[in-house]
Amino acid sequence: MPEVRQPGSTRARQDLLSRTALGVFRLNGQFLSVSEELARPAGLTAAWWQVLGAVLREPQSVAGIARTMGITRQSVQRIADLLVAKGLAEYAPNPAHRRAKLLRPTQEGHAAVARIGPGHASLATRLAEELGDTAFAETVHVLERLTRALDTLSAPRDPAAQSGPDDV
Repeated sequence: MPEVRQPGSTRARQDLLSRTALGVFRLNGQFLSVSEELARPAGLTAAWWQVLGAVLREPQSVAGIARTMGITRQSVQRIADLLVAKGLAEYAPNPAHRRAKLLRPTQEGHAAVARIGPGHASLATRLAEELGDTAFAETVHVLERLTRALDTLSAPRDPAAQSGPDDV
């Protein structure tokens, strides 16, 4: 007979965390696969599209892109250098920091991302039809809320606030 867990118990919360993590890991794999398919006809990879997408509205430093995307600066640097070598992006001076250049897409980079648009729109429409527009929007809200919560939990804590009676 399966163990019955009380809602709010430590074990029930651990199960929820595990199920959430496994679901997100699976979603990540699914999104990477779909992104590769969408990006391929434009001559991009999912990773190249991700980095280009981060700078479409405004140039950013490699460190800024890494923070936004939640990945390492080194991996963004490697992709940024490839995008520059392929003529899809370029480095520009950064008025806020002499050494940390800004990455921005070239016209070719904008054109490559634009070629993804029709497939992206089609997938968005099919997903909205499957989920329903309200549930789709709720899904986005829940994922954004989860991201903010994890950001809060991973933020450095004040050591003085963490000390207990045995820490003196």
